[in-house]
Amino acid sequence: MDHTEVLLIGGRAGVGKSTVSWEVSARLKAAEVGHAVIEGDFMGYVHPAPDGDPHRAGITERNLRAVWGNFADLGHRRLVYTNTLSVLTESASLFERAIGTDVRIVRVLLTATDDTTARRLKGREIGSELERELANSAHKARLLDERVPADTVRVATDDRTVVDIAREVVAATGWIHPE
Repeated sequence: MDHTEVLLIGGRAGVGKSTVSWEVSARLKAAEVGHAVIEGDFMGYVHPAPDGDPHRAGITERNLRAVWGNFADLGHRRLVYTNTLSVLTESASLFERAIGTDVRIVRVLLTATDDTTARRLKGREIGSELERELANSAHKARLLDERVPADTVRVATDDRTVVDIAREVVAATGWIHPE
Protein backbone atom coordinates (compact mmCIF):
# COMPACT_ATOMS: atom_id res chain seq x y z
CA MET A 1 0.00 0.00 0.00
CA ASP A 2 1.52 3.31 -1.09
CA HIS A 3 -1.01 5.68 0.37
CA THR A 4 -2.19 6.23 3.92
CA GLU A 5 -5.66 5.32 5.15
CA VAL A 6 -7.16 6.86 8.26
CA LEU A 7 -10.17 5.62 10.19
CA LEU A 8 -11.60 8.54 12.15
CA ILE A 9 -13.82 7.50 15.03
CA GLY A 10 -15.78 10.46 16.35
CA GLY A 11 -18.70 11.00 18.65
CA ARG A 12 -19.85 12.69 21.80
CA ALA A 13 -18.27 12.05 25.19
CA GLY A 14 -19.46 8.75 26.63
CA VAL A 15 -20.27 7.15 23.29
CA GLY A 16 -17.41 4.63 23.51
CA LYS A 17 -14.79 5.93 21.06
CA SER A 18 -11.73 4.73 22.98
CA THR A 19 -13.22 1.37 23.89
CA VAL A 20 -14.31 0.77 20.31
CA SER A 21 -10.89 1.79 18.95
CA TRP A 22 -9.17 -0.83 21.10
CA GLU A 23 -11.58 -3.52 19.90
CA VAL A 24 -11.07 -2.34 16.30
CA SER A 25 -7.34 -2.76 16.91
CA ALA A 26 -7.89 -6.25 18.33
CA ARG A 27 -9.85 -7.24 15.21
CA LEU A 28 -7.16 -5.81 12.93
CA LYS A 29 -4.41 -7.60 14.88
CA ALA A 30 -6.30 -10.90 14.63
CA ALA A 31 -6.49 -10.42 10.85
CA GLU A 32 -2.78 -9.49 10.69
CA VAL A 33 -3.58 -6.00 9.40
CA GLY A 34 -0.86 -3.51 10.29
CA HIS A 35 -2.09 -0.30 11.87
CA ALA A 36 -1.41 2.34 14.51
CA VAL A 37 -3.85 3.79 17.04
CA ILE A 38 -3.78 7.39 18.26
CA GLU A 39 -6.08 8.73 20.94
CA GLY A 40 -6.59 12.22 19.52
CA ASP A 41 -7.71 13.78 22.79
CA PHE A 42 -4.13 13.62 24.01
CA MET A 43 -2.59 15.28 20.94
CA GLY A 44 -3.62 18.72 22.15
CA TYR A 45 -4.11 18.18 25.86
CA VAL A 46 -2.23 21.10 27.32
CA HIS A 47 -3.25 23.92 29.66
CA PRO A 48 -3.12 26.76 29.12
CA ALA A 49 -3.55 26.72 25.37
CA PRO A 50 -0.46 27.86 23.47
CA ASP A 51 -0.41 31.57 22.57
CA GLY A 52 -2.29 32.13 19.33
CA ASP A 53 -3.74 28.58 19.36
CA PRO A 54 -6.84 28.85 21.61
CA HIS A 55 -8.46 25.67 20.24
CA ARG A 56 -5.15 23.78 20.32
CA ALA A 57 -5.41 22.83 16.62
CA GLY A 58 -1.83 23.89 15.93
CA ILE A 59 -0.29 21.85 18.74
CA THR A 60 -2.55 18.91 17.82
CA GLU A 61 -1.32 19.07 14.23
CA ARG A 62 2.34 19.28 15.30
CA ASN A 63 2.00 16.32 17.66
CA LEU A 64 0.05 14.26 15.12
CA ARG A 65 2.71 14.94 12.48
CA ALA A 66 5.46 13.83 14.87
CA VAL A 67 3.74 10.71 16.20
CA TRP A 68 2.45 9.60 12.79
CA GLY A 69 5.89 10.26 11.31
CA ASN A 70 7.35 7.72 13.72
CA PHE A 71 4.71 5.13 12.78
CA ALA A 72 5.14 5.82 9.05
CA ASP A 73 8.91 5.43 9.37
CA LEU A 74 8.18 1.92 10.60
CA GLY A 75 6.12 1.24 7.47
CA HIS A 76 2.61 1.79 8.80
CA ARG A 77 0.01 3.09 6.37
CA ARG A 78 -3.20 2.64 8.37
CA LEU A 79 -4.20 4.82 11.29
CA VAL A 80 -7.11 4.48 13.72
CA TYR A 81 -7.69 7.92 15.24
CA THR A 82 -10.26 8.79 17.87
CA ASN A 83 -11.43 12.26 18.76
CA THR A 84 -14.84 13.79 19.35
CA LEU A 85 -14.88 16.17 16.36
CA SER A 86 -12.37 14.40 14.11
CA VAL A 87 -15.11 13.34 11.67
CA LEU A 88 -16.01 16.92 10.72
CA THR A 89 -15.01 18.17 7.27
CA GLU A 90 -12.59 20.78 8.61
CA SER A 91 -10.53 18.00 10.23
CA ALA A 92 -9.60 16.59 6.81
CA SER A 93 -7.20 19.48 6.19
CA LEU A 94 -5.49 18.84 9.53
CA PHE A 95 -4.83 15.23 8.51
CA GLU A 96 -3.61 16.23 5.06
CA ARG A 97 -1.17 18.75 6.58
CA ALA A 98 0.02 16.33 9.28
CA ILE A 99 0.05 13.07 7.30
CA GLY A 100 0.09 14.02 3.61
CA THR A 101 -2.31 14.68 0.77
CA ASP A 102 -2.54 11.09 -0.48
CA VAL A 103 -4.83 10.05 2.38
CA ARG A 104 -8.03 8.01 2.22
CA ILE A 105 -10.24 9.04 5.13
CA VAL A 106 -13.05 6.86 6.48
CA ARG A 107 -15.31 8.68 8.94
CA VAL A 108 -17.36 6.81 11.55
CA LEU A 109 -19.62 8.68 13.94
CA LEU A 110 -20.56 6.67 17.02
CA THR A 111 -23.94 7.68 18.41
CA ALA A 112 -25.81 7.05 21.65
CA THR A 113 -28.76 8.52 23.50
CA ASP A 114 -28.46 11.05 26.31
CA ASP A 115 -29.42 8.34 28.82
CA THR A 116 -26.74 5.93 27.59
CA THR A 117 -23.97 8.51 27.58
CA ALA A 118 -25.00 9.88 30.96
CA ARG A 119 -24.82 6.38 32.47
CA ARG A 120 -21.38 5.80 30.94
CA LEU A 121 -20.05 9.21 31.97
CA LYS A 122 -21.27 8.77 35.54
CA GLY A 123 -19.17 5.60 35.71
CA ARG A 124 -16.12 7.27 34.16
CA GLU A 125 -16.12 10.82 35.54
CA ILE A 126 -15.55 10.24 39.23
CA GLY A 127 -13.96 13.64 39.86
CA SER A 128 -15.24 17.19 39.53
CA GLU A 129 -15.85 17.19 35.77
CA LEU A 130 -19.14 15.23 35.49
CA GLU A 131 -21.58 18.12 35.04
CA ARG A 132 -19.30 19.85 32.52
CA GLU A 133 -18.84 16.58 30.57
CA LEU A 134 -22.60 15.90 30.49
CA ALA A 135 -23.36 19.36 29.11
CA ASN A 136 -20.45 19.26 26.68
CA SER A 137 -21.45 15.80 25.46
CA ALA A 138 -25.02 16.89 24.68
CA HIS A 139 -23.76 20.00 22.87
CA LYS A 140 -21.25 18.04 20.77
CA ALA A 141 -23.89 15.42 19.88
CA ARG A 142 -26.08 18.11 18.33
CA LEU A 143 -23.12 19.72 16.55
CA LEU A 144 -21.95 16.40 15.11
CA ASP A 145 -25.43 15.39 14.02
CA GLU A 146 -25.80 18.64 12.07
CA ARG A 147 -22.30 18.94 10.58
CA VAL A 148 -20.81 15.53 9.71
CA PRO A 149 -20.27 14.97 5.98
CA ALA A 150 -22.84 12.87 4.13
CA ASP A 151 -20.36 10.01 3.61
CA THR A 152 -19.91 9.52 7.35
CA VAL A 153 -20.94 6.07 8.58
CA ARG A 154 -23.15 6.36 11.66
CA VAL A 155 -22.95 3.51 14.16
CA ALA A 156 -25.32 3.36 17.13
CA THR A 157 -23.76 2.07 20.35
CA ASP A 158 -26.81 1.84 22.62
CA ASP A 159 -27.38 -1.64 24.07
CA ARG A 160 -24.72 -3.25 21.84
CA THR A 161 -21.53 -5.10 22.66
CA VAL A 162 -18.20 -3.50 21.82
CA VAL A 163 -17.38 -6.54 19.64
CA ASP A 164 -20.51 -5.97 17.55
CA ILE A 165 -19.85 -2.24 17.23
CA ALA A 166 -16.20 -2.78 16.26
CA ARG A 167 -17.20 -5.33 13.63
CA GLU A 168 -19.42 -2.68 11.99
CA VAL A 169 -16.71 -0.01 12.25
CA VAL A 170 -14.04 -2.26 10.70
CA ALA A 171 -16.43 -3.21 7.90
CA ALA A 172 -16.65 0.48 6.95
CA THR A 173 -12.89 0.52 6.25
CA GLY A 174 -12.69 -2.49 3.94
CA TRP A 175 -9.39 -3.40 5.64
CA ILE A 176 -10.42 -6.99 6.30
CA HIS A 177 -12.81 -9.34 4.59
CA PRO A 178 -16.24 -9.79 6.20
CA GLU A 179 -16.76 -12.92 8.27
